[in-house]
Amino acid sequence: MSSPLVRRRRLAKELRRLREEAGLTAEELARAAKMSRPKLSRFETADRVPSVSDVSAILGALSVDGERWHELVRMANDAAERGWWESYGSGMGRRQAVYANLEHGAVSIREYQSFVVPGLLQVPAYTRARSELAFKQARLPSADLDRTVEAKMMRQRMLARPDGPRYEVVVEEVAVRRPAAPPEVMREQLLHLATLAEGSGRVSVRVLPQGAELRDYWLPRSPFTVYRFGGGDPDAVAVDTETVDLVYTEPDEVAPYADLFGRVWESALPAEDSAGLLRGVAGAGR
Repeated sequence: MSSPLVRRRRLAKELRRLREEAGLTAEELARAAKMSRPKLSRFETADRVPSVSDVSAILGALSVDGERWHELVRMANDAAERGWWESYGSGMGRRQAVYANLEHGAVSIREYQSFVVPGLLQVPAYTRARSELAFKQARLPSADLDRTVEAKMMRQRMLARPDGPRYEVVVEEVAVRRPAAPPEVMREQLLHLATLAEGSGRVSVRVLPQGAELRDYWLPRSPFTVYRFGGGDPDAVAVDTETVDLVYTEPDEVAPYADLFGRVWESALPAEDSAGLLRGVAGAGR
């Protein structure tokens, strides 16, 4: 398994590197491969998924053959894969589909969340409440609400698959104390998080106290998730902003977030204390 999004970016980087090593401009390679320059440029920037025939034409123009040819063609096949999330259409939503894509094939996932419970840990009632609000804020019809909830539950099932990734989560204390859903829903959600924190499986949950002091006072500016992949694929990070999720795969872009996660993880409460805090907040009804 691999993330089609990550494979597409890896393929784009490889094609660009091969062209530069051959000493060709994009215009020269496009002409030799019998395609337009804009089309080739979109392949090299990962804005478009190349077909196997497109990749074969590029490799032929670059005189690439043997095992390297087969490796890149396999990469093109992986990049063009249609994941399970595609079947949900608008019910999945563009932003949630990005996360499902990245989760596909990840070896480990490390997430920091500052204002809500991470989607992969949400109970259905919490997901529904947050999705209803999102639809209202975006002034969108809620016809796909059931599909949106179903899609998030499917992401959780995929996380729990036998070969699924290790998942480490740090949630800010304010995210569990500030009401983000009706009281009864918040209580159910907090007790679910507490149970996960007490578990010993592949999911680890920690709460970052409001008064925690991070090493070097390096404070996160937004929620983010770091993904590690096997098979030679690069690590990736998704940064959650108000209007868009930014995805980075270059090592110098990913490294600061991997470092930052280490800092919030070491400053967060241990599992037992995190579970105690969560149950205490649930019992207090706030």
